[in-house]
Amino acid sequence: MFDHITVLKEEAVDGLDIKADGIYVDCTLGGAGHSELIASRLGPDGLLIALDQDDWALDNARNRLAPYINQVRLVRSNFRYLEEVLREQGVPQTDGVPQVDGILFDLGVSSPQLDEAERGFSYNHDAPLDMRMDQQSDLTAHEIVNTWDEREISRILSTYGEERFARQIARQIGKARAVQPIATTGELVELIKQGIPAATRRSGPHPAKRSFQALRIAVNDELGAEEQALLQSVRCLAPGGRVSVITFHSLEDRICKQTFAQYLRKCTCPPDFPMCVCGNEGVLKLVNRKPIVPGETELEHNPRSRSAKLRVAEKL
Repeated sequence: MFDHITVLKEEAVDGLDIKADGIYVDCTLGGAGHSELIASRLGPDGLLIALDQDDWALDNARNRLAPYINQVRLVRSNFRYLEEVLREQGVPQTDGVPQVDGILFDLGVSSPQLDEAERGFSYNHDAPLDMRMDQQSDLTAHEIVNTWDEREISRILSTYGEERFARQIARQIGKARAVQPIATTGELVELIKQGIPAATRRSGPHPAKRSFQALRIAVNDELGAEEQALLQSVRCLAPGGRVSVITFHSLEDRICKQTFAQYLRKCTCPPDFPMCVCGNEGVLKLVNRKPIVPGETELEHNPRSRSAKLRVAEKL
């Protein structure tokens, strides 16, 4: 069973300002919590296109969304191909670009992926080094850990995991794999611990947390996919359409914030002008000036939501 607690469910869907006859896209179907709520607000002429690259999630969604079968289309795809998917689904176009009324992203890894040991996402379970969200993808954490250059592994851990001891961890990985391949998450956790000073290991979160995040991001090219998909989202929103983006760490949030920023209205008039005469108009406006975060009740019921941030923007 794909048992997943949807984070910021009401807030993210409310942010889309659902119209009963609108066309909406859930780029991260996951446990289908957001999709179910969107679909429940659609009328007979509304449409929800839901994407996921995980077959397990899609199978679960077919059951959960069965009551809305006439309003929902499930598509197996990475959301980096958003515009291509919309074209394939026959979404109406304006000037050659598909136009929808709302797009939702719930980034990161879902709870079932973390909890299912054989997927290799978790540092709490000993499992094969996998970490693929798309089980049909070729690249795995095993390949990165055992074949990529030690300096590149250090860069990944530092950049994607913001790991202070990236070089030391990469060095431990290099030494170990020279003797025999590193096969499991448990073996990797022990090597990570060896690369981190004992005093640091005794405080803060699990010592492997940052490194596992970094490897997962690298395996799935999560940040590259996010950046591409957000740019496509801006193009594919109809005027008045909205995009809701839930992020779970600073790297994801930074990409979202910077993408929105480049499309906001930017007046270039000198500051002493009494009124704007440059005519520079933006493409987006922020629905909320500051990101929305989970409340105390949600944090109590789902501690994994503590790092979540929701940003919503509207197409002008």
